[in-house]
Amino acid sequence: MDHYEADENEYMHQEDDWDRDLLLDPAWEKQQRKTFTAWCNSHLRKAGTQIENIEEDFRDGLKLMLLLEVISGERLAKPERGKMRVHKISNVNKALDFIASKGVKLVFIGAEEIVDGNAKMTLGMIWTIILRFAIQDISVEETSAKEGLLLWCQRKTAPYKNVNIQNFHISWKDGLGFCALIHRHRPELIDYGKLRKDDPMTNLNTAFDVAEKYLDIPKMLDAEDIVGTARPDEKAIMTYVSSFYHAFSGAQKAETAANRICKVLAVNQENEQLMEDYEKLASDLLEWIRRTIPWLENKTPENTMQAMQQKLEDFRDYRRLHKPPKVQEKCQLEINFNTLQTKLRLSNRPAFMPSEGKMVSDISNAWVGLEGAEKGYEEWLLNEIRRLERLDHLAEKFRQKAAIHEAWTEGKEEMLQKSDYETASLSDIKALLKKHEAFESDLAAHQDRVEQIAAIAQELNELDYYDSPSVNTRCQHICDQWDALGVLSQKRSEALQRTEKLLETIDQLYLEFAKRAAPFNNWMEGAMEDLQDTFIVHTIEEILGLSTAHEQFKATLPDADKERQAILGIHNEIAKIVQTYHVNMAGSNPYTTINPQEINTKWDKVRQLVPQRDQALSGEHARQQNNERLRKQFASQANVIGPWMQTKMEEIGRISIEMHGTLEDQLTHLRQYEKSIVNYKSKIDQLEGDHQLIQEALIFDNKHTNYTMEHVRVGWEQLLTTIARTINEIENQILTRDAKGISQEQMNEFRASFNHFDRKRTGMMDAEDFGVYLISLGYNLGEAEFARIMSIVDPNRQGVVTFQAFIDFMSRETADTDTADQVMTSFKVLAGDKNYILADELRRELPPDQAEYCIARMAPYSGPDGVPGALDYMSFSTALYGESDL
Repeated sequence: MDHYEADENEYMHQEDDWDRDLLLDPAWEKQQRKTFTAWCNSHLRKAGTQIENIEEDFRDGLKLMLLLEVISGERLAKPERGKMRVHKISNVNKALDFIASKGVKLVFIGAEEIVDGNAKMTLGMIWTIILRFAIQDISVEETSAKEGLLLWCQRKTAPYKNVNIQNFHISWKDGLGFCALIHRHRPELIDYGKLRKDDPMTNLNTAFDVAEKYLDIPKMLDAEDIVGTARPDEKAIMTYVSSFYHAFSGAQKAETAANRICKVLAVNQENEQLMEDYEKLASDLLEWIRRTIPWLENKTPENTMQAMQQKLEDFRDYRRLHKPPKVQEKCQLEINFNTLQTKLRLSNRPAFMPSEGKMVSDISNAWVGLEGAEKGYEEWLLNEIRRLERLDHLAEKFRQKAAIHEAWTEGKEEMLQKSDYETASLSDIKALLKKHEAFESDLAAHQDRVEQIAAIAQELNELDYYDSPSVNTRCQHICDQWDALGVLSQKRSEALQRTEKLLETIDQLYLEFAKRAAPFNNWMEGAMEDLQDTFIVHTIEEILGLSTAHEQFKATLPDADKERQAILGIHNEIAKIVQTYHVNMAGSNPYTTINPQEINTKWDKVRQLVPQRDQALSGEHARQQNNERLRKQFASQANVIGPWMQTKMEEIGRISIEMHGTLEDQLTHLRQYEKSIVNYKSKIDQLEGDHQLIQEALIFDNKHTNYTMEHVRVGWEQLLTTIARTINEIENQILTRDAKGISQEQMNEFRASFNHFDRKRTGMMDAEDFGVYLISLGYNLGEAEFARIMSIVDPNRQGVVTFQAFIDFMSRETADTDTADQVMTSFKVLAGDKNYILADELRRELPPDQAEYCIARMAPYSGPDGVPGALDYMSFSTALYGESDL
């Protein structure tokens, strides 16, 4: 068998051997002939010649030597011009010796076989030349030759659908690989979206025709050669693909330069967009705060409970639905501002100064005003609801007592103004006198009710009850009527006493009945009033107190029943005496209007009201038990969540200032914390649900916990804001480290220095500590110099230096000139032999939108060397980076 091999130090290994005894696969031999012939002619045409038959045209060695001179750029030994076999062998040996001098060891490929037209050996020799001069020098990411070419193909075709380059045979059969290479570098030449994987003939013909017409790559194979072969020849495909590599590699430098410019332009455009986004977001947030504060400061009370509860519901919607997105916007605004400043510093751009009134500090001050207005609003709402609830209860109590009293006073003035004693008999007079005494007793008993009515009216006035005028009018009427009854009662008493001397007899039993019946009747009326009295409680202890008082009342019922029986016994005795002695009393008691039927009726009413009162107290007791359960349920969660949030805040603070691992390790740790914190949101939501139940139940206090929902909300918002800010600070530190080329050791040294001089351990160095640090570095600080440095590290004039500003300052002191070198390299590539760049050249090398963006900013600097629309190096760098040291 015949082989060609490379030794241990050669650039690659031959994968396939030529067999001296066996012929190549006919399909492969055809593909190699066609491909190698086209490849040789692509170089020979530079010398004004070509070959037609690869094994015949190289037999005399002349074109073979010419081919090697063209592709190597070197001169070979002078060829023999004779026609004899010995002359041909000499020429071929000169060519083979030159190939061997390039580090290629040829085994069993001799000049005689080439001169004799051995097709297999001739193809093997041409393949060796292709490997050495077209494929060996291909290098991609530490891989070379065949592996480098394959990696280059994979990288270039990776974004394309249905393309998966794994080898140099069947991966190219459908033609999409060739089309993808062309479209990646010259997308205007092929409409890749219209190609189909199931139409390989069209794909291959399209790629080969376009390559030949526009890329100066000769057509080395026909589509039928590839489609009609189960496994296309690997050497033919590698040769063809290497032509694409060399065709496109020439444009790589221009593409790199254009990419650098595009990157700068993209950064500029992104920064400008971030500035616009900041201005809009700041304006929207400030406008929302401006609209919201007057609403929170409006504490005009409503007259009805329903209206005030609606205000409370509106406030809850604000806290639950409207404010949280604004908290996120405020946090995002600060993050965007810090990121923008970092990007501007890394791009050597001036710091971004927002419009007047839209600084981060302005947003923070406005937010403080919002939370100040919000702080007392909910408390005011709850107090107003309690006040209205109390007012409604008092108003209803006033109406009940007033109605009872007015019912009692009805007709009393007319009764006191009667002159019936003037024509009455002696017994009648005595009866009228006793009756009046009973009335006065009754009148005195009602004095407490009148005082209660007046006290309730006074309390309604003090609590600013909206219907106080009508209450005052009614109360005044009752008081005036009460005074009038007192005067009339006094006058009638005096009149009866004047006539008492004329009266000698009196029915003691009637008098006794009247005296005992009146207070008992008053007791029953008071009992009915108490049993029907409405009540309002807020704790289980209060309802237990009412229940205890009610049980004590029920305990007095047996004694009251005995008193009732005794009073009825007096009446029965009177009836017995009247019947026994035939006294003409007309069956009525002259001393009182109370009769046994009324006593029995009221007693029955009292007995009916007792179980109703039992039921009302039992229902309220159940409600208060449920309220207590809600309090404990809320407290059990709040007492866990509150300390948890405090612990997380302390842990985040430690992570941000301690030096454990790289910045990426800290960022990963913080993001894990952020994930665990976000996952904790379900517990906050659950607590919100419990708080909603408490609010709906009108529970105003909770002795089981010191945490309110407001504490938890504020803590949660601070926790989310702190983790987001800390992550943003670490990300900006990574951006600065990578952009400035700062090593991890330097970052650790910066952090150690910063922590050492951060004496208050706040994570931010105040101006005094920073001054001490500068003096320790050897700075001779005057007021002006220190003010200049502070303006760099503290552009917002907050009086503190963050770690990000600290490392920016430290890295700036040793900043390198990479940016300037990159700009100079890009300028030289695009300018070529000139010392300026034309606008049309930018339009050709850059995407349209970025080219126009760059040209518009170059306009003020155009015109070097008297050439219109051209840019010299200084104008070019100024247009890209602004007025800088470049």
